[in-house]
Amino acid sequence: MKKINWNDVRLVLILGAVIFLYSFSSKRNENRMLKEADIEFKEAEDFITHEKVNNLLIQNFGSIKSIRKDKLDLNSVEKSLDKNPMIDKAEVYATVDGKLKAIISQRKPVARIFSGENSYYIDYRGDKMPLSETYTARVPIVTGVIDSIDKGRLNKLLNYINDDSFLKKNIIGLEVASTGGLKMKSRNYSYEIQFGRPINIEKKFNNYKAFLQDAIKDTLIEQYKTINLKFTQQVVCTKK
Repeated sequence: MKKINWNDVRLVLILGAVIFLYSFSSKRNENRMLKEADIEFKEAEDFITHEKVNNLLIQNFGSIKSIRKDKLDLNSVEKSLDKNPMIDKAEVYATVDGKLKAIISQRKPVARIFSGENSYYIDYRGDKMPLSETYTARVPIVTGVIDSIDKGRLNKLLNYINDDSFLKKNIIGLEVASTGGLKMKSRNYSYEIQFGRPINIEKKFNNYKAFLQDAIKDTLIEQYKTINLKFTQQVVCTKK
């Protein structure tokens, strides 16, 4: 008669108990109702508030506490949040303790456009973005004949300004001429920056920075009327 290996028996029983408890716990967890929504912003809360995201969830899915975890369609929740014009991307999941976790990435405006009676932001991708009821972004204001400039080139220029810490603080306005050329305003000085068409962007701004680095040592900088960056080999200035 074959001897029973009790160690193997105990191992099988323990394994069976673990599987049973895990299945029981998982089933019980799935049948739980959600307790609340936990909203987190990847960036500082600016264009859309916690209350607004909560309201979006309620409008689309009713009370969070009425949803069972196993009935929750996370993909549907994410899509409903992504439709909001202030949200770039929403990541949603249910936690073990019964919370609906939503991690929100907001859209980032790089400029505010004034075109006729219309006013709106454009974001990093060059897409239109509505104004916020709760926040006004400190971004350059673009005016003039907006349709005369290539949108892709304009967006490249605005992104370049946004990504440069010095230019982001220094350039506060751009005016588009009917020829597609640009004039810019500085935050700290009254002169006009004649940039021309949005080409050779890096070279022109490097010239401007080099000029400014030397010019601030000159007490006459306030007497400059225009700073012309159209010629990539030199900066041409005129005085008032």
